[in-house]
Amino acid sequence: MTQVGVQPRASHAPAAPERPHRPAGPPAGHSGGHPGGHPGGPPGAAEPPPLESFFARTGGDPLATAFPGRRPVHPASAMDTVPEDEIVPLWQRLHATGRTRRAVAYVHVPFCENHCLFCGFYQNPWRAEAGAPYVDAVIAQMAAFARTPAHAGPPLQAVYLGGGTPTALSGPDIARLVRAIRTHLPLAPDCEITLEGRIHSFGLEKARAAFDAGVTRMSFGVQSFSDTIRRPLGRKAPRRQLIAELEGLVALDRGAIVADLIYGLPDQTPEDVAADVRLCAALGLDGFDLYSLNVIPGTPLLSAIEKGKKRVAAPEELGRYFAAGEEAAEAEGMVSISTTHWQGSLRERNVYNLAVKTGADCLAFGAGAGGFLGGCSYRITTDLDDYAARSGSGDCLTRGMMRQGAGSAVGHAIRYGMERGLLDLSRAEAALTALCPAPRTTLAAHVAPLLAQWQEAGLLAPQHRFHRLTRPGRFWQVAMTGRLLGWLARHPDMKELR
Repeated sequence: MTQVGVQPRASHAPAAPERPHRPAGPPAGHSGGHPGGHPGGPPGAAEPPPLESFFARTGGDPLATAFPGRRPVHPASAMDTVPEDEIVPLWQRLHATGRTRRAVAYVHVPFCENHCLFCGFYQNPWRAEAGAPYVDAVIAQMAAFARTPAHAGPPLQAVYLGGGTPTALSGPDIARLVRAIRTHLPLAPDCEITLEGRIHSFGLEKARAAFDAGVTRMSFGVQSFSDTIRRPLGRKAPRRQLIAELEGLVALDRGAIVADLIYGLPDQTPEDVAADVRLCAALGLDGFDLYSLNVIPGTPLLSAIEKGKKRVAAPEELGRYFAAGEEAAEAEGMVSISTTHWQGSLRERNVYNLAVKTGADCLAFGAGAGGFLGGCSYRITTDLDDYAARSGSGDCLTRGMMRQGAGSAVGHAIRYGMERGLLDLSRAEAALTALCPAPRTTLAAHVAPLLAQWQEAGLLAPQHRFHRLTRPGRFWQVAMTGRLLGWLARHPDMKELR
């Protein structure tokens, strides 16, 4: 997926002072929640908001009115900025220590063939002559990392090649980059290796080269199959090319093929969304993502909206688009594996995206890549010349880092359940007990009033020991996660952990 102005599917580590590419927590223009994460700002705000501000509205259509206003891309996290004079020593210490957490890796290719109207992540125009030297630099960084003690630790469950547009690279450069990943990084035997990109300028020859080198999954930013919707957004491949290329990729039968879809685009209707989902199923795709458009400041799309040249769906209308997509997926026999991702075959696992949203370490490679290591988020320098000169040196490659709070494990357990649409408080209880062996009150008791109110509002339903998000709950998942984390911040033991 080309995460652009939509809630990354691949969201990377929590944003550092220099925002990581699709903070992990990305995957970019897609959204699934309500304003501001949780009301009143991140845990630790000076004046906590009133309890009622965490509640959902009742009495109307929960898809339209459960929470007010626009929805954010990510729920807020409590992070502390690392002082500038501590960044280099901290970087060195993290890389001089073996890893202990589950982990994935992100490889960034910061070039695009054009600037799509809705994209908030555009960095550098693609130039064919830049491809090979850039791949050389990334391979040098991976080789340098392989010489550090941080190479040791749990094997990587997934690697994601994102951008930008990684598929703009030549077939030989894609292949040698993937071979270097397999050579220098400590991969699990079943490691998922995803190549993200666009159908335009890709083709079966590149696909074969990528699969031969070790890619196991390909994700394409389709957004919509409709030419009347795609073309004005700057998407170059017409519908017939999209369909033909995806059919060819599926016929290769070499790995999972998935598509990113966006709802709420200009001139799009709920039936357009449903039709796109049905076409994904008809093509035999192994899965798809369904994200809400997030209009990002500074993008050409926002400028066009402000000038009256484009109209997008109003916030209270977006739930209908979401429901149309989910209902179509269910009718086609697809299975939800998160609140934004659907599985069409058992080949599709979506390992990376869930891992980065729920606290896994994320090793970052490439200029502008966002990572997370040892409880700290960071972003590799975006300066291409600086990166090329120092990528293989072993030097600190970031200018900004942020550190998680002591209670982050509890938040990760909450995010894990909410992202899957099945909240399991026992995971969060276990995380809290590991930090506070004798908590003053259980998390279940603490959050019971909030969950009961959400159930009354039609957002949750009991399912054994779990709390299952209903369709409206899945639509408002980000808003609910932010509010739930804000409510947990009032727990007496969580207050002391901040």
